[in-house]
Amino acid sequence: MRRLDQLLANLGYCSRREARAWIDGGRVTVDGVPAGDPGQKAAPASVRADGEPLDHPAGLLLLFHKPVGLVCSHGDREGPNVYSALPERWRQRNPPVTSIGRLDKDTSGLLLLTDRSVLVHRLTSPKHKVPKVYRATVDRDLSPDLVPSFASGALLLAGETVPCAPATLTLLSAREAELTLTEGRFHQVRRMFSAGGASVLALHRTRFGELDLGDLPAGQWRELPLDLFG
Repeated sequence: MRRLDQLLANLGYCSRREARAWIDGGRVTVDGVPAGDPGQKAAPASVRADGEPLDHPAGLLLLFHKPVGLVCSHGDREGPNVYSALPERWRQRNPPVTSIGRLDKDTSGLLLLTDRSVLVHRLTSPKHKVPKVYRATVDRDLSPDLVPSFASGALLLAGETVPCAPATLTLLSAREAELTLTEGRFHQVRRMFSAGGASVLALHRTRFGELDLGDLPAGQWRELPLDLFG
């Protein structure tokens, strides 16, 4: 059971202060009866706003095909962000919808978005070792020696004292490779290839755990069940 004003505000309908006007205007019902008090408590399933069930009261989990040019931060100083692709109401939710891990502005591909903090912590925790698969195009021919180097668990990135966890590198062509990681350090893929003498020209995440993009177009999202990860 939750207060109506808090429920409406958390789901992005309005602010807690504005909830009074919604209720006074007859826009909110509980079990089919017009609500009379913003402090009234109700189960989300029994509440209707403008005659419709509440929008994803249990939370959101989205698979988003991030295009190049969007950032994962919520501010606008770095340019357009991934949340701009979502419905306005979802952008007003509290807790806010956020990304599970990040892809930098110049990286495209699979990104998970949620307002469930427990999912963020679970899927970004190093102890769960969720595999992420990236496809990289680089500026020079890749040496086969990078395969055992990346897999060794001894690769040390510039400025760090703890080596990278073992990673699987598959050479697809002279300048294209697929890399599977189980950790998510800052710009890790780019820095790993840099340690091997190559600069990444294009980077795309194709998988996150068992999930892939399928035929989802860039800039689009699809919903996932909240219990997908247990």
